[in-house]
Amino acid sequence: MSHQRVYFLVHGRVQGVNFRYFTKKKASEYGITGWCRNTDNEKVEGEAQGHEDSIKKFLKELDKGPTHAHVVKLDKEHRDVQDGEAHFEVRR
Repeated sequence: MSHQRVYFLVHGRVQGVNFRYFTKKKASEYGITGWCRNTDNEKVEGEAQGHEDSIKKFLKELDKGPTHAHVVKLDKEHRDVQDGEAHFEVRR
């Protein structure tokens, strides 16, 4: 199974609803590395890396979001795999 890395941008009510920490928890559950952060325009962005199947499941979770979030759109772009990344972090 191949590794892949994706950039994601989540639109909707995703700030102030623990979306970044939900993202980190789901990344941990699926063995995914990378990062996420709030943007200046009320979105959450990040990059995720892991097995192709795990990435698909992870992105499906982000598309739903935590209880108080309301995701209206999830943009994705493929990125080059990065070596040496050990965990998923929430950036500020």
